[in-house]
Amino acid sequence: MTTEKTLLQQIREKELLINIKIEDTRREADEAIRAAEKQASERLAAREQAEAASARSCCERERGIVKQEIEQLQAEGDRQARAIREAGERNLPRATEKIVQAVTME
Repeated sequence: MTTEKTLLQQIREKELLINIKIEDTRREADEAIRAAEKQASERLAAREQAEAASARSCCERERGIVKQEIEQLQAEGDRQARAIREAGERNLPRATEKIVQAVTME
């Protein structure tokens, strides 16, 4: 009996080696895909965090602007109320006098 392998045995061995290489390549490809998916997920999460921080910053800035506007409106309202009160106080003696005249004329 010869120790040489038949052509069929040689083909089967080659086929087995090729199948092993295919499985190794498939495994490596799967690992590369998983790594890429993980990296994409991490990038997406980082981007979402950055966008949320930017939105919070913008919101805080706008709140500050609105707060200033409110304070200005309140100050203007206080000035107007003070002016009206002072005008009323200046007109009070004349108004009192006219009321007294109107009452005493009857």
